[in-house]
Amino acid sequence: MREINVSEVESLVRELCIKANLYLPEDMEECIKCGREKEKSPVGKNVFDDIIENISVAKKETIPICQDTGMAVIFMEIGQDVHFTGGSLNEAVNRGVAAGYLDGRLRCSIVSDPLERVNTGDNTPAVLHLKMTDGEKVRLTVAPKGFGSENMSALKMMTPSVTQDEIVDWVASVCAKAGSNPCPPVVIGVGIGGDFEKCAYLAKKALCRPVSQRNPKKLYAELEEQMLEKINRLGIGPQGFGGTQTCLAVNIEQAPTHIAGLPVSVNVGCHVTRHASGEI
Repeated sequence: MREINVSEVESLVRELCIKANLYLPEDMEECIKCGREKEKSPVGKNVFDDIIENISVAKKETIPICQDTGMAVIFMEIGQDVHFTGGSLNEAVNRGVAAGYLDGRLRCSIVSDPLERVNTGDNTPAVLHLKMTDGEKVRLTVAPKGFGSENMSALKMMTPSVTQDEIVDWVASVCAKAGSNPCPPVVIGVGIGGDFEKCAYLAKKALCRPVSQRNPKKLYAELEEQMLEKINRLGIGPQGFGGTQTCLAVNIEQAPTHIAGLPVSVNVGCHVTRHASGEI
């Protein structure tokens, strides 16, 4: 049994909140540069140039890539041989988020109640997903999620009779309806299977997968490519000014489901699809 003081979790969460908001993952930055080369619209190319410059300035000046520094979504994998000491794990996570957002001078956007709308002042509480794994390590991924893109997400409870083409068409229709709202070029996370809430979780988790990695199962890797092609045929383009590169990547995550259902969800990520990971 390995003992880990929750203060270590707090410290890592703080670090990852700041890192994710200031530095885009390398594969994501490279994907944006490749998108610029593929873009056929002159206006679209100019928008890509602005996006690339913004990423560079954020690094150089150590300021957020986007003013919406998001709701802190945290995926935590805990080895079953780990025992936490020193207090509450949940409280430690939220202390880490608060420290990261206040020390990093990141915008605090969380309200304590969805109807009363009072800002908590430190971007807490976080959305925390816990998963037990083998071993004695703790792995954390912090994914700040801005709501310009989050608001464009959708879930549909389909039936097993639905065809793969219909699934592709529905995913593309979600992007068509979103238009310029999620600050394209976008990254699309798709969840297929599970139940209502599991499906949405899969779509959010999919956005944390490197955009250079396709689904290891051929069936879903091919669906990713079909969805990407169909979305890019919409012509929305960078920031909605028209063009060939509306979407940079589609990541699908799938899970077992019930014989009577086929849930499908889309979690839209903007061109600032941020996440940072670390291990204790």
